[in-house]
Amino acid sequence: MKTLKQSWQKNWVGYFFLTPWLIGLLGLSVIPMAASLYFSFTSYDMFSAPKWIGIENYIEMFQDGKWLNSVKVTLTYVFIGVPLQLGFALGVAVLLNRGLRGLRIYRAIYYVPSLFGGSVAVALLWRQLFGGDGLLNGLLATIGLEGKNWISSPDTALYTLILLTVWQFGAPMVIFLAGLKQVPIELYESSKIDGAGPIRQFFSITLPLITPIIFFNLVMQIINAFQAFTPAYIVSGGSGGPIDSTLFYTLYLYQKGFTQFQMGYASAMAWFLLICISFVTALVFVSSKKWVYYQE
Repeated sequence: MKTLKQSWQKNWVGYFFLTPWLIGLLGLSVIPMAASLYFSFTSYDMFSAPKWIGIENYIEMFQDGKWLNSVKVTLTYVFIGVPLQLGFALGVAVLLNRGLRGLRIYRAIYYVPSLFGGSVAVALLWRQLFGGDGLLNGLLATIGLEGKNWISSPDTALYTLILLTVWQFGAPMVIFLAGLKQVPIELYESSKIDGAGPIRQFFSITLPLITPIIFFNLVMQIINAFQAFTPAYIVSGGSGGPIDSTLFYTLYLYQKGFTQFQMGYASAMAWFLLICISFVTALVFVSSKKWVYYQE
């Protein structure tokens, strides 16, 4: 008790400046999360008192065909979109790392989509771009090909959103570029003497040495992809159509909580999503022991 009192007297200024952050942590994170966990075990419509029902919300989820479809759509989006985005980002970073003139300009141009890619305006632009009378069909018409309404087709609607996330490659690209600049130039010079070409250098030197950067980008982009909401909401008009082909998990959660006012069910969905993201992230961390190389 005496030690605690001495610590307070010595560091009270630091605790004082931490107070706003602690209030925000409790008021905006800890307490809402605890309330959400409680609501996930209740039947709650936000207009009447919550009624305790145990794990019925969680049981109902696995019997809900629409929920299962939202899981399928989200997993498709994550496991196709994230590798394509990171691959494209790495490819552009390698090209920019070759000492191009105006590197800062190119870097800024490529980073812009990441700043605006999650905005409503860009999602609206994307819907117009891939619509029946959009720019893509106009370009196809100039070469004699007949297009279609890519957004309204259940076979292609999800892939237009995957293309959107690939287009937002700027943030991981900048991180890759920073990592590439840390690879010792002496290794490339030695390998060139031994007869290694650019492809061999990339797979034998560049790729192993930037695996920590790949690992970081992979974790961050997986978490972001699981939480994607705005593109699907805007492009589909909030319905997740056509035929639920763009019904992301977060979009269905929104529909349940704020359209159908089943907040208890929505809270259960949110906690299941948290568990899934934690599980996938843990798998990536465990697997990193086999493919991430640290020089030290």
